[in-house]
Amino acid sequence: MMQRISSLSFCGSRIGLFISAYLLCGAVASEELLIAVASNFSGPMAELAKRFEAQTGHNIKVAYGSSGRLFAQIRSGAPFQVFLSADQDKPARLADLGLADSASRFTYASGELVLWSVDSSREVSDSNALLSPDVHRIALANPRLAPYGTAAAEALNELGLLAKLSGKLVQGENIAQTFQFVESGNAQLGFVARSQVLSLTEIRAGATWVVPDHLYRPIRQDAVLLNRAIGCQVCSEFLSFLREDAQLALISASGYRVD
Repeated sequence: MMQRISSLSFCGSRIGLFISAYLLCGAVASEELLIAVASNFSGPMAELAKRFEAQTGHNIKVAYGSSGRLFAQIRSGAPFQVFLSADQDKPARLADLGLADSASRFTYASGELVLWSVDSSREVSDSNALLSPDVHRIALANPRLAPYGTAAAEALNELGLLAKLSGKLVQGENIAQTFQFVESGNAQLGFVARSQVLSLTEIRAGATWVVPDHLYRPIRQDAVLLNRAIGCQVCSEFLSFLREDAQLALISASGYRVD
């Protein structure tokens, strides 16, 4: 059964203890797969893991976090076998560092950025929503760690609003925390992944503006096999599984482009 690992700090936390246990026990058993996954992809990943486990009988363990945080953990020796990033840069950098197999890298999804309010009565049809006098906090993911945060900052800059709104911007460590800021009402608006909003029921969906994609660089999300897993049959099976038509259809239905 797929296990979710939600703690993100490498030292002194649950994931630190989990990783330490793996290191003490030596190599990960061949029937288990440990995957590092960008937070924005948590919804589809949960279903993909269930499907893979049902089809193969193998177990998947997943650690979610910002791509930047997961990248740092991999560099520090975290025993992940596969990395599903929210960008192309970090898998490429891992390959350059000799920590990932460059030949295995491919784009599994392309994300879309939306401006979202949990309040369905709020007018969120364009960028003017950001200038509403009753908007006191606007959430975005940390641009240094999360590709969706980078995209949000780029969009604000292109709109000429980054400096003007700087006093209202609040940062989540990753896109999941950013989503929580808005969902809880701590931020009136937030830049999140379209897939996160699509996962909500109609009652909770709120109001959304799909940010025009010319305002930010494409959010192409790459998967890569990490060097410690070269020769791992289960890992290769999972990466091939991600490219199957049925899985691509699921990813597309979850709010991503798969072209």
